[in-house]
Amino acid sequence: MKLKPIASNLTELQVASDVEFAPRIAFSYQTPVAGFDEFGAFKTDKKFSPTTSKHIKKYLGDAFDDARVVPQKMIEAMVL
Repeated sequence: MKLKPIASNLTELQVASDVEFAPRIAFSYQTPVAGFDEFGAFKTDKKFSPTTSKHIKKYLGDAFDDARVVPQKMIEAMVL
């Protein structure tokens, strides 16, 4: 596992560093909300604060518009 600070209150967790397509998950504050996996970018279906929405957009960058929307519970399960 690797933690990488992206911005203030925005952190990326790489679940496994020895796997080619290991999921990377963005945390806004302490909540996992978006990431990348073997299928590409994804983002939560849950509405959070405007700041968290900005974090998601910043993290996903150009992939934001094409990111698939997934249930928040799925993202949470990826980090358990």
